[in-house]
Amino acid sequence: MKVVRFARYGGPEVLELVDGDAPHARAGQIRIAVRAAGVNGLEWKIRQGLLRDVRPLRLPAGIGGDAAGIVDEVGDGVTDVRVGDTVFGSGQETYAEHAVLTSWAQKPPEVSFEEAAGFATPFETALRVLDDSGVRGGHTVLVNGASGGVGSAAVQFAVDRGATVIGIAGPSNQDYIASLGAVATTFGPYLVDRVRALAPNGIDAALDIAGSDIIAELIELTGDPARVVSIADFSAPELGARVSTGFGRDKTHALREGARLAAAGRLTLPVAQTFPLAQAGAAQAASATGHVRGRIIVTVP
Repeated sequence: MKVVRFARYGGPEVLELVDGDAPHARAGQIRIAVRAAGVNGLEWKIRQGLLRDVRPLRLPAGIGGDAAGIVDEVGDGVTDVRVGDTVFGSGQETYAEHAVLTSWAQKPPEVSFEEAAGFATPFETALRVLDDSGVRGGHTVLVNGASGGVGSAAVQFAVDRGATVIGIAGPSNQDYIASLGAVATTFGPYLVDRVRALAPNGIDAALDIAGSDIIAELIELTGDPARVVSIADFSAPELGARVSTGFGRDKTHALREGARLAAAGRLTLPVAQTFPLAQAGAAQAASATGHVRGRIIVTVP
């Protein structure tokens, strides 16, 4: 099969489309014929070697964690899907023609493979930070970095819970944030004043998705560091805020909950741009700009 791998750390150019052996599903896993793979920021950081101390790799290595496709192999103990089902989920080395998934959900028929390929990480991350923050109906929630994949999902999950959401994003994404059901505002000077004008009764929780050196302002707005959760600023605990990570957590509930809302038309993650498998490096370069509305997807013929 064709698979994207890299033999050394570096820029997008180190990613190569090569021939490799197809993986096989072990107990509790499934294998899919990949139709599309989601591109996440973690992947280009791994490729650059930024995480080599915490996630060392044996090179050459594959890349990618999210995908959507057609089940073609079912491991022992798996009873909720069968060969021929269409699914999306998380696994290993998903920039490939075949990939093994360790967490999955049925793809809603209303959703394309390209859109579903971008679901897994945003769904799991968004629901995790909302749960870690205790967000529920009646709360007012501030989401920093609301226009990307995780931010878009967090806004929509929070709105579905009955929360009021204020989304921080760049000037070109203000209408998009509003279309998701949030009140939009921009980054930059006087943010605290702008948010206070939009939420005179205060902010119950603040979610930092973008990691844009904003923790102190979020604490000022919530009045309590414990109400601020970041997935991107690992210095947040220095100010008393929390960092949320997904290591070791089961993703199945989040994937199924997101699929349910997507099937009902209450959650969408737009596909910002697609790249063929041979251009995976260009896809990661686009992701690394940090100014993407929705998701970047690698497609597999």
